[in-house]
Amino acid sequence: MNAERRIVENPFLVLGVSPDAARMEIEREAQKLLGMLELGLAAASAYDTPLGRHARTPELVRQAAAALRDPEARLVAEVWARGMLSGEVPVVAAPAVSEASSSEPGWEDALRELGWSCG
Repeated sequence: MNAERRIVENPFLVLGVSPDAARMEIEREAQKLLGMLELGLAAASAYDTPLGRHARTPELVRQAAAALRDPEARLVAEVWARGMLSGEVPVVAAPAVSEASSSEPGWEDALRELGWSCG
């Protein structure tokens, strides 16, 4: 997933909840948004991101709630959301990897999995 999608489709932004939100708050907000979308209420039809307003769909709400139920996906979304709140998009340069250890999983693999730049 590229950086733009990580920002635009960040589950915390889609649901309009804080990265500190408890699981119950997230579930409650997802259900509320789904109900509002079902009724066609304009208040639920879009959400703000650092890249502008975007359409909120029931599928996007369901995907966001599912992502925040998964501890690994939530951690990635939380890092990105906190970066956006602080005004910084997470971009990290990986430390140099020596030839001897390049076959072992390391920083580059971990950072790539989080969707960050590797140098």
